[in-house]
This record gives sequence, structure tokens and C-alpha cells, in this order.
Amino acid sequence: MNKSFMANEQNIERKWYVVDATDAILGRLSTEVATILRGKHKPTFTPHVDCGDYVIVVNAEKIALTGNKLEDKKYYRHSGYSGHLKTRNVKQMLDLQPQKVVETSIKGMLPKNKLGADMYRKLFVYCGAEHPHQAQKPMVYELKG
Repeated sequence: MNKSFMANEQNIERKWYVVDATDAILGRLSTEVATILRGKHKPTFTPHVDCGDYVIVVNAEKIALTGNKLEDKKYYRHSGYSGHLKTRNVKQMLDLQPQKVVETSIKGMLPKNKLGADMYRKLFVYCGAEHPHQAQKPMVYELKG
């Protein structure tokens, strides 16, 4: 009888990937990056273990959105005081914090528990083409589609 393989911290191999977000559609980029962070692209995927890889996203300010999302999509934050709800649309967010748009999109596709928090810590998003992770020798990941 064959035994099922269960990944654990001793037998997980982690790789580093660089994803270029230039002219990539936000949702399609986010789903692929979330898949890599979870480890679902590996044959050794185990749902209850963080077996994903590290992902570096560069050129976050050059992402594309379809339709009228630049004006219609809103980001909300609240200070906790009544009447202090702040809203920004995607166009304003891309001007002020372009990496935040990519980070929140990817974070929403990860599990909402401690395991998802561990996966989210392996994501690095940068504006521009430079990143400080050259020592890890990241491989370039080509987006599908």
C-alpha cells in the first residue's frame, strides 16, 4: 500500500521568484502570485503546511486594470472614530502607494488565518525594477496569458 506524502518543515524546498508587473492585469497577476505563495504549483502541496515560495513583484506602479476600475474601485480605511471613514480610488492609490494596491489584492486571495499570515510574509512588492534580494538569486517567473 502506498502512503500519502505530507510536507513538513524539514522537506520543504523554497525558491525565490521575481515577477514583473509591467502591463499585467491586477487580478491575473494576483492569482498567480497567490498560487506560488501557497505552494499549489508544487506536486508536494499540503493544505495545512506553508509550502510556498518567496515572490518579489517589481514595477508595481505599471499594473493595468480593466474597465472603469481606476475611478470606480474604492479602498476604505477607518480610524475607529465615528465619521472618520477615508476612501480612495485606485487612481489615487497608484499615485500615492502603488505597491499597496498589489499587496492588498494578493493578500485577499490568501487564507484568512495564521497560515495565510505566514504566506503573506514571503511577498515583497517594489516600485521600480530594483529590489534588494539579489543575494537570494531569484528566478524570473513569466506570467501566463
